[in-house]
Amino acid sequence: MKRAVVYTHRRPEETRWALDKLIAAAHDLGVELRFDPAETRKHQLGAVDGVAVDGSDEIEGIDLVFVLGGDGTILTALRRFAGTGVPVFAVNFGQIGFLATVEPDGLSDAFVLACRGEFDLLRLPAITLQAPAGIQAAINDVAIHRRPGERVAMLAYALEGEEVGSVRCDGLVLATPAGSTGYNLANGGPVLAWGVEGYVISFIAPHSLTARPMVAAPNDSIVIHNRSVDEAVDIAVDGRPAGTLEPGDSLTCRFLLEAALLAQLPGSTFYRRLREKFGKLA
Repeated sequence: MKRAVVYTHRRPEETRWALDKLIAAAHDLGVELRFDPAETRKHQLGAVDGVAVDGSDEIEGIDLVFVLGGDGTILTALRRFAGTGVPVFAVNFGQIGFLATVEPDGLSDAFVLACRGEFDLLRLPAITLQAPAGIQAAINDVAIHRRPGERVAMLAYALEGEEVGSVRCDGLVLATPAGSTGYNLANGGPVLAWGVEGYVISFIAPHSLTARPMVAAPNDSIVIHNRSVDEAVDIAVDGRPAGTLEPGDSLTCRFLLEAALLAQLPGSTFYRRLREKFGKLA
């Protein structure tokens, strides 16, 4: 490995000590670290041997992405490098960090392994949609939800051209296996193990006794119709605003089997991660 780009948590004081360790490890192993202007200013970095500052956001020539942050920062990096074949290696500086490769207490050895390219690759799927801002990909989930203070929404959904139901609810969530432990789980939806090919549909506060979460096949596209009389609903991709769905409009989403690459330490498993991460919430 020759070049890596670095993204960090929005609060630099929390990650600077780890960043210094990363810079030292990369220098010793001959890996050039690149920082865009925002990261350069955030950490007040200067040009030293093995560190390129104020660089462009170009993907060409990058072999690995280091993230020092929580799931939000990790998701940003995964979306940015989706479809490029560049893996993301993440150290958890957030609350849960379900997508993180390693915790801060193990980063010294992990950085050496990463710089040597000694890690496994997990291929993450995505859910794609045509939003007002263009085609977007969600690594975790797509949420369609009513606006604060507005009436309950009426959302209908169809799979492969067949309408499955119309539900009065506060919203609807489409989650990948990686995202099934987030918003979907809070909705009472199932956890999908990483490696499952498919996505889950769950509802936010459904006003129904029959609306239940459902796992859809990977090749089945879904069309969501806003059948509310007057109220538009908001669209969020991985928790970020992505547009609105006006009354009478529809949104088509599709499952993309391989979108992003997440670096994993050798021997890491989904089930160990599930136990360790959610054990923190017990």
